[in-house]
Amino acid sequence: MSLNPYQKYKTQSIMTASPGDLTLMLYDGCIKQMNLALMHIEENNHELKNTAIQKAEAILTELMSTLDMSYEISNNLFQIYEYVYRLLILANISNDTEKLNEAVSRITEIRDAWEEAIKIERKVAYDNTSDGA
Repeated sequence: MSLNPYQKYKTQSIMTASPGDLTLMLYDGCIKQMNLALMHIEENNHELKNTAIQKAEAILTELMSTLDMSYEISNNLFQIYEYVYRLLILANISNDTEKLNEAVSRITEIRDAWEEAIKIERKVAYDNTSDGA
C-alpha cells in the first residue's frame, strides 16, 4: 500500500529527527491525545475519550521507558510522568476534566522546557561551529 504525501512526510520527519526532536514529538502527541479526550468528554463520547486517554498513557509509558535513570532529573521526570499517568486513569474512570486539564498542564510545562533546551543546545552547537570557521 502506497503512503499518501502526508504520511510520507510524517514518516520522513520521524526517521530524520534527532532524539531531542523525537521526545518533543512524543510530548506533542501526548498533549494532542489529552486534548482530544477533553473534547470527547464534552461530546459525551466515552469510547473515543477512552481511546485518546489510552494513547496518551502509551506515550507516557514510552517516555518513562526511555529515561536514563543515572541522572537525578530522570527520577524527577519519572515521578511526574507517573503522577500524570494516575491523573489520566482517574480522569478516564470519572470523566474528570479537571484532572485531565492538570495532566495537560503538567506535560505542556515539560514540553515547553524541553523545546527551550533544544533551542539552547542548537544555538550552542551553532556558535561552536561558527567560532571554528
